[in-house]
Amino acid sequence: MATRLTGFSKFLITLLIVGGIGGGLYYLANNTEFGKNANNNNGNNSGTTGTTGKSGNNQTSDPDVIKVGVVTWGGYAGGQYFNEGFNASENSRYYKDYGIKVEFIVLDDFAVSREAFKADEVNLLWATVDAFPTEVGNMKEFEPQIVFQADWSRGGDAIVARRGINSVADLKGKKIAVALKTPSHSFLLWLLEAGDLKSSDVEIVEAPSAIDAAAYFKANRVDAAVVWSPDDDDCVNSVKGSKILRSTKSASHIIADVFIAKKAYAEQNKEKLQKLFEGWMRGAAEINANDASKRKAAKILADGLNMPEDYCYNAINNVRLCTYGDNVNFFNLNGNYTGVKGEDLYNKMTKTYQSINKEYAQNVPAWRLVANPAFIRSTTSLTGKEHLAEGAVEFKPPTQEMETAPAISSKKVTINFDSGSSTLSENAKQLIDIQFSEIAKAFGNARIRIEGNTDNVGNREQNITLSKRRAQAVADYLAREYKMDPNRFVVVGNGPDKPVADNNTPEGKAKNRRTDFDLLAD
Repeated sequence: MATRLTGFSKFLITLLIVGGIGGGLYYLANNTEFGKNANNNNGNNSGTTGTTGKSGNNQTSDPDVIKVGVVTWGGYAGGQYFNEGFNASENSRYYKDYGIKVEFIVLDDFAVSREAFKADEVNLLWATVDAFPTEVGNMKEFEPQIVFQADWSRGGDAIVARRGINSVADLKGKKIAVALKTPSHSFLLWLLEAGDLKSSDVEIVEAPSAIDAAAYFKANRVDAAVVWSPDDDDCVNSVKGSKILRSTKSASHIIADVFIAKKAYAEQNKEKLQKLFEGWMRGAAEINANDASKRKAAKILADGLNMPEDYCYNAINNVRLCTYGDNVNFFNLNGNYTGVKGEDLYNKMTKTYQSINKEYAQNVPAWRLVANPAFIRSTTSLTGKEHLAEGAVEFKPPTQEMETAPAISSKKVTINFDSGSSTLSENAKQLIDIQFSEIAKAFGNARIRIEGNTDNVGNREQNITLSKRRAQAVADYLAREYKMDPNRFVVVGNGPDKPVADNNTPEGKAKNRRTDFDLLAD
């Protein structure tokens, strides 16, 4: 007669079975080739979620590893390529050439990334100089310092607009979706200034991110939006008649990605950070010079970001990976650079954000307190031509069609000349420096049309000739003082033919004696 098992007996048997299975799995995992391979694969799985967000790997607890916080962006490819991936590894060129280990941790959530930086979960963190004034005050206790520049955005950011919006002037009174106090916001503010508009001239619709701004645009909630690539193309394909109004392909010196470190960490790890910078610049130079290297970098980004390889290749093409020479210029280490410097962007955007809302940029320290180019200065081995700074853009001679081509934006500046003269006075030069030179440099890849205008006093033909000579004098000044290609400028003399005010009053005449600066379409 069979005996029924008690509840306790069943429990003991279950424990024995589970224990036997567990022991077998442990032996399989640690004493067979199959198990070891499985463990290795799990340990190297890109895209695993770490303690603070999406990471390139399971975050290491090794205090000697330099942990770099990044986002899904092509501009950091130089370092990731040189590291042979996102993981800290002895297979990395950083380890083989410099004896250091580097880990890239993907933190796409902005707030999470900043908390990770404060908690020392990352040692270096991405930022952009243009938007840094809006957050540096909240990091005051950590004394954040900008240690090097990684890239310039060159198409990664764009503003898309609905049918009927063909210029910046057409944005007046329109709803624009943008993530406030971010690079997207900076781009919009620069664009409005280039078109003689203020932030108050448009209706800002706050979006949590550029991705959300694109969603608002596709949902017909706004007339325009500042978005990331490739969302710009997706928006145009989704909304009939819409267009990319302007991107950072032409607005080439507005959004500058940099890396920040706490002052204490930078001082305690000088040698390691110098090696990090040098290897990063070597990687960037190789990618810039060779498409095969760029393809390899795209594959590394695809694995680390869990994104399609073509997407990553295009993302790299949408930036200028900065070299050692670019960093020398950005920090003006030679003291004679006339292009856009980090200090220029930082100071301008501090004032711009404060003018909109004082709370946007509070307790902003001076540039000398946040810039730390010591690691760039201590780098002496990067001497080949591949490490030189980016050259000036070369333009073909302007065509006659460009004299009447539609302008994306137009800025009117009153530049006074002596009667009958086309010689720029010192006051006129200062006016150009203050009101237009920054725009000309920031939109470095855009062609500029300079139109001279007069009132209706005197002979029309003579006024047309005089106004063109005056426009040419302005172009010559910009070319000479700021090393711009003379072919970049389309010089036009309108004489009295394009008044903007009543020539029957002294005030109207004064307004008509102006110079218009147009940024032409790409």
